[in-house]
Amino acid sequence: MTGGDIAGLIAAGVFAILVALLALPIIRLTKVFDELIVTIRSLNQSTGPLIEEVTRTVVTTNEQLEKVDDITSNVSDASANVSALSSLVTSTVGQPLIKVASFSYGVRQAFRGGKSGDAHGTANTGSTGGQYGSAQSSYSAGGEN
Repeated sequence: MTGGDIAGLIAAGVFAILVALLALPIIRLTKVFDELIVTIRSLNQSTGPLIEEVTRTVVTTNEQLEKVDDITSNVSDASANVSALSSLVTSTVGQPLIKVASFSYGVRQAFRGGKSGDAHGTANTGSTGGQYGSAQSSYSAGGEN
């Protein structure tokens, strides 16, 4: 055996030891990959039903939101109807009340004017008609508002 053969055998032995040392981490890495595959399969099996349940929940939520939308629309219509009714009651009741107030103001002014001896039947207070001046003149003229 020559020196070159001995060096070749030493190199081959070192290479065999190196391969053996690198084989252990590769075997462990293979076990890690096997565990990873098992974990992924488990997650895949458990997420399927979870996704189906979430889908059912979203569908049910959308149905409920459609019902809430209908309710909101009905409440909006009812609110508009109440507003219209309020305006109608205000104009129906309010206008006659204003006319009654104007008439009573005119009657009071007529009585005050009659007592003071005014020829026209109105008191001379120095005002330009006051709050109900225009309504008084329409009643005294026989017209209606």
